[in-house]
Amino acid sequence: MSWRRLRVLIQHLPPESATWTALRNGLTPLELAEQADKGEPEKGRWSQQEQLLALVADRLARVEWVLWCVNTESKSKRPDAPEPMRRPGAEPRKKKAQLTEGSANRLFELLQGGAA
Repeated sequence: MSWRRLRVLIQHLPPESATWTALRNGLTPLELAEQADKGEPEKGRWSQQEQLLALVADRLARVEWVLWCVNTESKSKRPDAPEPMRRPGAEPRKKKAQLTEGSANRLFELLQGGAA
């Protein structure tokens, strides 16, 4: 077996394998902290089981949010809808643009026929 073949086999082992666990256990605290700062779960490999678990977590968060909204007074501020767990290969959701006071005034002027 070539060294390249061995490297490819190790790289494609599941994250919970004994080999990856031993490699993680061999890291110094500084190396471990550095990897935690650079962590990007959406670039990792997920099995079908992990995808299904993420789906269940998303749906449970959604049910919790709906329950929270139903049990709050209608005049009080309701929480924002939960964001789904980031999946491998998926970009993060973009935030909706907030209407600022300046842009609201400009919109009002345009609606009143103040377009220049």
